[in-house]
Amino acid sequence: MNDDKKILQLFGHRLRTARLAVGLSQEALAHESGLHRTYIGSVERGERNIALLNIVTLATVLKMDAGSLLAGMSLRSE
Repeated sequence: MNDDKKILQLFGHRLRTARLAVGLSQEALAHESGLHRTYIGSVERGERNIALLNIVTLATVLKMDAGSLLAGMSLRSE
């Protein structure tokens, strides 16, 4: 698995964990954020390269700092 895919999967895992921690379903998060439920599901599975504005929107709905979803992520330098 390449580094890009690993980062997308890690972000998706963090998003899912944060969503569950506040007791929201994907449907409820979609409703609150204005994003589609299938989009959120694909981000959580690491299938989508989520846009920065969507990260901020989701973090706002989850009442967290967007940086905490990205903390410690980096690509290996070659």
